[in-house]
This record gives sequence, C-alpha cells and structure tokens, in this order.
Amino acid sequence: MSASAPDSSLLLTPLNALHLELGARMVPFAGYSMPVQYPAGLMAEHHHTRKAAGLFDVSHMGQLRLVGPDAAAAFESLIPVDVIDLPVGKQRYGLLLNDEGGIIDDLMFFNKGNNEIFVIVNGACKVGDIAHIQAQIGSRCQVIPMPEMALLALQGPQAVTALSRLAPGVEKLVFMTGGNFTVDTGAQKIEVFLTRSGYTGEDGFEISVHKDHAEALARALLAQAEVKPIGLGARNSLRLEAGLCLYGNDIDTTTNPVEANLLWAMQKVRRAGGARAGGFPGATKILAALADSTGAAAPKGTKKRVGLIALERIPVRDHTELQDGQGNKIGEVTSGLLGPTIDKPVAMGYVDAAFSALGTQVVAIVRGKPVPMEVSGMPFVPTRYYRG
Repeated sequence: MSASAPDSSLLLTPLNALHLELGARMVPFAGYSMPVQYPAGLMAEHHHTRKAAGLFDVSHMGQLRLVGPDAAAAFESLIPVDVIDLPVGKQRYGLLLNDEGGIIDDLMFFNKGNNEIFVIVNGACKVGDIAHIQAQIGSRCQVIPMPEMALLALQGPQAVTALSRLAPGVEKLVFMTGGNFTVDTGAQKIEVFLTRSGYTGEDGFEISVHKDHAEALARALLAQAEVKPIGLGARNSLRLEAGLCLYGNDIDTTTNPVEANLLWAMQKVRRAGGARAGGFPGATKILAALADSTGAAAPKGTKKRVGLIALERIPVRDHTELQDGQGNKIGEVTSGLLGPTIDKPVAMGYVDAAFSALGTQVVAIVRGKPVPMEVSGMPFVPTRYYRG
C-alpha cells in the first residue's frame, strides 16, 4: 500500500500525518495503517536504534486501567503472575490465558498505587482482551479502556540523554519502573505517563500521552540530535535479536507458557508450593507441564520454543519446516531473519523437546534446500536495560 493511497478501512494513529510527512512506507498492521520503514530503510533504522535512539509509534496498542480495592487480586486471577505483591511504581510482564492454558495475549502491567493497575496489550488483540477482562473481572473492579491515549517508544542507548533534556528526572528511573512526568517542548508542557522499558533489548522508554499532544511530543523528540523515526520492520528485527516473542507468531492460544519457555514470567508464589499457587486459567495443565518439564525427560510430543542460528548465511523465515538429520519433521520456525547486529541468520521456533538442548543441530528446509541450524541461547544480542 502506498503512502498516497491509504486503505480507508484501516484505522489511523494520531501520528499518521507525521509518518506521511516523513516519507514512511505505510502497511496494514493490527487493523491500522502503520509505518514499516522510513526512507533510510530497515537496516539503517535498526543500527541507529542500537547506537543512538529511535522513536516508534506504537499507538495501535491497547491501554486500560483496572481500578478498585480488588483490582490486583482480580487481575491475578487471569494471569499466572504475581500482581498482588508488585510494588507501587513498578511494571511486570504478564500472560493472559484461556481455560486450556493457551496464551490469549502477552502484556505489560504497572502498579500506579491508589488501587489502580495500568495495562498495555497488543493492538491486534486489544478488542478481544478488553472484552475478556471485562467479562471475567468487571464485577470486581472497574475496567476502563483508554482509546484517547497514544503510545510512543523511545529506544536506544541515547534515549535517556534525549528525553531527560525535555523531562528532567527520567534518568533516575531504572528498568521496569515509571511515573508521571512533564515534557517541556519549549512551546508547551505535555503531561505524560512513562516507564523505562521497551521491546528492543535496549534501554529506553514507553510514553503514554493524550492523542491530542502526541504529534507535538513526537516532533519535540525528533528534534533531538540523537533521535530518528523507526518503523515496524526494524522493531521486528530488534525484538527478535533480543529474543522477545511476537504475539501471533511465537505465542498464541495454541502455546502455553511452559512450551513457550516463558517460565521466568511465572513467579514462585504462583507455582506449586507457592503461597498463591494456581488460581489462574489453565493452572492444572500448566503446573503439571511445569512439573514434567523439570523432570529427567520431557514427555513425548512436548514442544519447546528455542533460539536458532543458521550455520550458513541463508535467512530462514517464518513457517519454515525444521527436521532432524533423518528428514523427520520436528518443528517449525515462528520468526526468522538476518539479524542486522549479530550479522547472522537468526530465528526462534518450536521443536520437539528432545531437540531443545543448546548446541543441538537441526535442519531447516528453505525452498527445498536443507540449511543446518543450531539451537542457541537467547537473546542473540546482549540486552542493555538500565538497572542502576
């Protein structure tokens, strides 16, 4: 789809006019017209984010508030994560599950204090997520969607330098903390809520701002020497190098947290023997799978999400079949590309658990040709979150 002829059925973010002004190539994504890249191109945008600071429009994502004395306990009944004990001012990653333990969506949530939880969900899932949350816990707390809010991500090692010029004090935050700040653009003062977090593996911030002020904020950030606009293409390559899942590719309702290798997101208090073990959708199945996964051998037929590096310089894309050395299918790639920073073809995908050990060699079938790959740890590029 060309920048000059947008599909009228697509939703537009508050920054749409700015994207077109900047020469973005717009594509449909999660029901929105979104910038996949700007004139500099995906590779340049990727490298710029790794060395300086990139500005991403992620306003397609869903924002909502859960409000009331029972909000934390109610939300905890939907996800296998510790919500109740999350300190005020801190953020955590979570997984919304169905009754079979499948992943409805992955999300971020923040304890704002005063009985309020702020939640960010994926754009393609937000309508369903909000309806699900309302149906499940709407009688226990207020579920308040925030369609009036835009969301920007400023990512990269120089993000803090650029943003602290406009919003002094943000430099004091550490990874997965946040708060309310005033951004002084020189022309106006803009109230925002932000966290020191993101989805690139780099230091950075996600900034929630009223849609009426989003363009002014974006222009003020782009006026900083360190900052350039970055599209969805580079966002995808950055998150894959960081070993982070893309909902719909690497996780969905057919995968559970154990198979997806997301056990780090399940705190001990929600696991067997914990003070609040279980009590979330699919708990019986997931806790049993967790017990099996820590045994001597995973049960036959179990799959596991792994990182993969190709041993030849041939990119291995999504949906590529994975085989063992005898030609038997053992899995499939869910995300794959030539990693611009690591400068190697990297991927993640699911394999039979017997092939999930680090260093195991498997074969990807690319246009009929076998390409050797090796199971690798993730992230492929070391993360650089600021922890103080």
